[in-house]
Amino acid sequence: MTTGTTPGVPATGSGAPGSPVPAAAGASEPAPSRAAGLLRSGFGLLGPRHGRHTLSADDLDALALPIGDDGVVIGVDAEGQPAVLGLNRPTPYDIVLIGSLWTVQVLALRAAATGARVAVETGRPQAWTQMVHAMGGGQNGLAVYDVGRVPPQGASAGTPVLVVRDCGMRPPRGRVVSGRWQSVLTLLPYLSPVAPRLVRQARLVGVQRISPDESAELGRTMGLPRTEIDALPTLPDGVTLWCAHRDRQYVMTQPTDAEIGLLGTPRRMD
Repeated sequence: MTTGTTPGVPATGSGAPGSPVPAAAGASEPAPSRAAGLLRSGFGLLGPRHGRHTLSADDLDALALPIGDDGVVIGVDAEGQPAVLGLNRPTPYDIVLIGSLWTVQVLALRAAATGARVAVETGRPQAWTQMVHAMGGGQNGLAVYDVGRVPPQGASAGTPVLVVRDCGMRPPRGRVVSGRWQSVLTLLPYLSPVAPRLVRQARLVGVQRISPDESAELGRTMGLPRTEIDALPTLPDGVTLWCAHRDRQYVMTQPTDAEIGLLGTPRRMD
């Protein structure tokens, strides 16, 4: 573009129609500037002037940003750092825990505390009665249903759902399955004949203390190394080996005073 021409209009000779008219000498108003021309055409609009947001080098140490997944704190890892499990997901998420009712109830309490609705499908509703009463009779995020009687939960991003299946050694296929914003946690007290199928379908598997024979069988199903197979029969109460694909992590669930008052101390046997 030639300097002094108007965009979209070809330059012409002096005095030709459409040629820019220079300002007369001594005129009271100067010719429009390039910025003014841009403003008239709608480009380069100038917004309000603000001071720059700056941070001195001395203030950097005081800057802290939360980094990491959000979710339920299920305990601490081997280094004493919080272990967080993201239960509220926009995709189906199936979890299997071969372990204790105590651990599942702690997870259910903490999931409800984060705003999720918890639907418990169980053949032993008396084991959940104390929790239901403590949470306001099912009005504060936890409801208990008989096996096969869990209604559609209507999960959404605003109201995520955790379905807990406490249906014994051979849980039937559930009517309510995992989906968008609805995770399913299945509890197996021990390694049962249906465990291999459930383990293969799950995105996350938790294993607490089991017998040496169960550990060897589970090791073959999950492809665990010998160190993990040997460790499983010796795990203390409250310790879980969580496995997701090739990732494995030992987590110790430490109850709060309120959880101890409601559920007691960690235990493997129910």
